[in-house]
This record gives sequence, C-alpha cells and structure tokens, in this order.
Amino acid sequence: MRIVIAGGHGQIALRLERLLSARGYEVAGIIRRPEQGDDLREAGAEPVLLDLESATVEQVAAYLQGADAAVFAAGAGPGSGAARKETVDEGAAVLFADAAVRARVRRLLVVSSIGADPDHQGDEVFDVYLRAKGAADAHVRRQDTLEWTILRPGALTDDAGTGLVRLEAHTGRGPVPRDDVAAVLAELLETPATAGLTLELISGSTPVSVAVKSVAGN
Repeated sequence: MRIVIAGGHGQIALRLERLLSARGYEVAGIIRRPEQGDDLREAGAEPVLLDLESATVEQVAAYLQGADAAVFAAGAGPGSGAARKETVDEGAAVLFADAAVRARVRRLLVVSSIGADPDHQGDEVFDVYLRAKGAADAHVRRQDTLEWTILRPGALTDDAGTGLVRLEAHTGRGPVPRDDVAAVLAELLETPATAGLTLELISGSTPVSVAVKSVAGN
C-alpha cells in the first residue's frame, strides 16, 4: 500500500511516517526544502520535493498516481501570518484534494482543527486559520469520489502519547499529544468504514484502536 503525505516534514507527519513504514507501507512525504529529506528517510519515507503553494493540480496529481491513500498534514505553522493560513491551510488543502480526485486516489485523510469553520468570526491570525481550515474541510466534503475522513485534533502537545483518546463527532476542546494524533491517523487509514466522517480528537480514556472501531461502527 502506497501512502502520500502532504506536509511530510511536519511534526505529526514524521510521526505518522515512522508508524506506517514500521507497518510495512510504502510512504512518500511531500516537502518544500531539500534539506528536509534526510529526516524523512530516517522515518522510512521517500521525500518528494514539491511546493504546494505554487504547484498545479496536474503536478500534484502526478505524484499521487498509483497511491492507495493520501494524507493532508500540511500547515503554515506557528508564527506564520494570515496570508499563509489562506495559501497553505486552505489553498494547499484544496489543491491536494483536487489532485487526489484527478489521480483517482479514493482515500483521503485531512488533519484539520477543532473549531474549524468557514464562517468563524474574528480578525486575529488564529481566526483566519480556523476559517481557512473550515473552508478546506467544506471543499473536501463536496468531493463525492473521495472516501474522505477529516480529523480535528484539539490543542497539540509534544507530551509522550498515551494511546488513550476521545474520538467523537464532538468532543469539546482539550489537549492531545501529536504521538496520539499520528496513531489515530494510522488507524483511520486501515479503517475504511470511517469514510465520510468528521471527527474531533482529544486525550481520553479509550485505546486508539477501540476508539476508531467505535466511530466506524456508528
């Protein structure tokens, strides 16, 4: 199984790449800078050099050809301004979804955020971020040829993962280690019955595999 991850050098993506490569998957991560490649190779992933802010749908689709699944885990990141929230968190996510459709990749996971809403009000950078994520999520939901799942984690931490989460349509706000976000993404990839779901994720008391099976059965 080949999986292509946008934002391949991100903190969640690197964790996910390690997990997936350990499970025997062929993993590729899209990166913007050549010097990031060694970190991906160390994680067991093939680095793919491509700037999603300037690439065309055709260019991205070419790298997605033959993939069994795609994961959008890119983000403008802390410290970036409002403009890059729109070009990365919305624009690149929309581009990646359109490219998945073009390349006939059925399965798409999107890492979004609790509170994402295209109609979110406010003028701060974080408000722009939530609108951008919400608009991208809405675009993904309109793609009827994709088996999409949107994951909306709470406040991300670098604490060691516990493997215990709360994963539901609505959880309310709360923290969650990046380790556990990556573990949930890996489990979602292996659970096609979660297609069509938008899920919020925070730390909780349910083992990751049980939490994913539970939402898949609803």
